[in-house]
Amino acid sequence: MGTSSVPHHVAIVMDGNGRWARQRLLPRAAGHRAGMETLRRVLGWCAERGVRVLTVFAFSSENWARPPDEVSAILRLLAQALIDEVPRLQQAGVRLHVVGERSGLTPELVQGIAEAERATAGNTALILNVCFNYGGRWDIVQAAQRLAQQGAPITEASLAGALALAHVPDPDLVIRTGGEQRVSNFVLWQLAYSELYFTDTLWPAFDEAELARALAAYAQRQRRFGRTPEQAAAA
Repeated sequence: MGTSSVPHHVAIVMDGNGRWARQRLLPRAAGHRAGMETLRRVLGWCAERGVRVLTVFAFSSENWARPPDEVSAILRLLAQALIDEVPRLQQAGVRLHVVGERSGLTPELVQGIAEAERATAGNTALILNVCFNYGGRWDIVQAAQRLAQQGAPITEASLAGALALAHVPDPDLVIRTGGEQRVSNFVLWQLAYSELYFTDTLWPAFDEAELARALAAYAQRQRRFGRTPEQAAAA
């Protein structure tokens, strides 16, 4: 017995940009640009299907170790996207949150993020969380540090409320492209009961049919949250 609805919150590890570019004898930066185009399309497909929250892993805390030219290209791509995409997000009613540690970013990029978030703050059709300079362990640590500084008790509920993604419910479905089957420090706290879907498709080649397969697989899952199958079916 599967779920009867589309997932409210979909999270995606957008893996495979570099390999997609290498297969075409292109620089890795070209793969990241192609991946941005894919994200734009996936955002539209999710909205059409009734997904209300889309969270994507754009740049991890560990990605700073990549070649400097690739890191620079990704930073430039984000800066340009903050300018180019806001009108599209406004038209589609999408609210943008950029989630992650901002202290390592340039003042210009931090300002661009803040302006894009302010410009889309009133939109209600769908929430787009872009995890940039983000890691699941960082998120848990910063939440615990915040509570400790406030002198607040650290409980499961208080910690969850201090996380960087506390403004949205936990992901129902986590998709990873690119053939790897690991979570790579992404939404570690939040995916405790998420359904996982792995595909060999490289992110720039991820299309509407592949999204449909992921959603169909989700619809066949029974989400029990610790209950027996019979209890879950009754609920």
